[in-house]
Amino acid sequence: MSARLPTGIEVLDRKLEGGIPAGSIVTLTADPASQAELLLYELTATRGTLYLSTGRSDQAVQDGLERSPSNTGNPTVRHVGADGEPLDQAQQLIRALPESANLIVDPADVLEKRDAERYRNFLNELQTQMVNTGGLAFLHCLDGRDPPNNRDISEYMADVVFDLQTKLNGEEIENRLLVPKFRGGGALTEAIKLELTEAVAIDTSRDIA
Repeated sequence: MSARLPTGIEVLDRKLEGGIPAGSIVTLTADPASQAELLLYELTATRGTLYLSTGRSDQAVQDGLERSPSNTGNPTVRHVGADGEPLDQAQQLIRALPESANLIVDPADVLEKRDAERYRNFLNELQTQMVNTGGLAFLHCLDGRDPPNNRDISEYMADVVFDLQTKLNGEEIENRLLVPKFRGGGALTEAIKLELTEAVAIDTSRDIA
């Protein structure tokens, strides 16, 4: 069994028996209006991280990290997709990943909108790179009104699927994290109820229904 790397998010690492197997690709699906960025930001505190932004500028991501009340690291932030082919830009940067590093693609939607065969080849190369370097790749997949056609490919090829569900319950916003897929371990049979305010923490206000 591959060594597990902690995510740095305590509640997740406890539930996942220490973390995620090294070399894994993880998709995080979440509503665009959710606080999913807190999860991404806290991931940067565990180890060296390459943060590829396909939407916001690299400066906007840096500003967000600096303003974040949660525990963050000092990732290398690069913007891809502004000029040229985003898959080619991302591949070039990913090939230079050091050993045991995190990769965050935020969001993956821009890459998912490319040709299906090219995107599948990109994910296969990414998988090989992560296995060779013993790191973790996180693809932030927006679960909005118009998901990309290649979303199924992302979730099929991912080793781990995180599904963050944000709902209004009465006057309270509830965040529940599901882990329906986990290669190299057991998928969670129950949702994790999270507080996404100043940091990522377990919500103990009441039991999960």
